[in-house]
Amino acid sequence: MDEILLRRAGLEDAPEISDCITQAYIPYVSKTGLAPAPLQDNCSELIRRHRVYVLADDVRIAGVLVLMHQDYRLLLECIAVHPEYQGRGLGTRLFQHAESEAQQLGLNVIVLHTNELMTESIRLYKRLGYQEVERRVENGCRRVFMEKRIMFYE
Repeated sequence: MDEILLRRAGLEDAPEISDCITQAYIPYVSKTGLAPAPLQDNCSELIRRHRVYVLADDVRIAGVLVLMHQDYRLLLECIAVHPEYQGRGLGTRLFQHAESEAQQLGLNVIVLHTNELMTESIRLYKRLGYQEVERRVENGCRRVFMEKRIMFYE
């Protein structure tokens, strides 16, 4: 098996990032009745304006992480693992990188939001240490807002 490396995304990665996100999120369209927000994002714009990372091997982009620095916190805007690569711990690796990025930026809070019908994702986030802080309707979507406080050790 080829090694899967984590790297910062470049503009040339935009089409493959879009494909990875689509493949990862498309199953949720039938569950929620809505296209999840990451399916609507312009990947080139995300790469230009935010911290976008990919996990890739010699074949394709296997995972995507989109982070947005917001004042005192880091927003985990999107995390996606291509279905052909799921079950290999790549999602956990992306979450760990988000924590590393927060630490490098001197931020001790990571936040995320998801559709309340994406119960599997909510359970995963809770297992990873995220706590629910709010539920509200936003853009016609019933969202669950979660956060994780990061502890820094010297």
